Amino acid sequence: MQQPIIGFHLDEEQHWVAELACGHNQHVRHNPPWSSRPWVITIEGRQSRLGYLLNCKLCDEYKSTLQGDSDP
Repeated sequence: MQQPIIGFHLDEEQHWVAELACGHNQHVRHNPPWSSRPWVITIEGRQSRLGYLLNCKLCDEYKSTLQGDSDP
């Protein structure tokens, strides 16, 4: 489920985490070549992504359990 980014914080290992409007968090690491997110390194880059939609896997899982996974 797509959720907008409303903020950022550093976790205990100093990795950036996006705070989503749904209340969940998602890591947004810049770790080339696996994930290229150079915007996460600067405050300007992070501010430019406020409102950007990320897929929240926790919301997807919750929705799936509510529906009982009965999709064909």
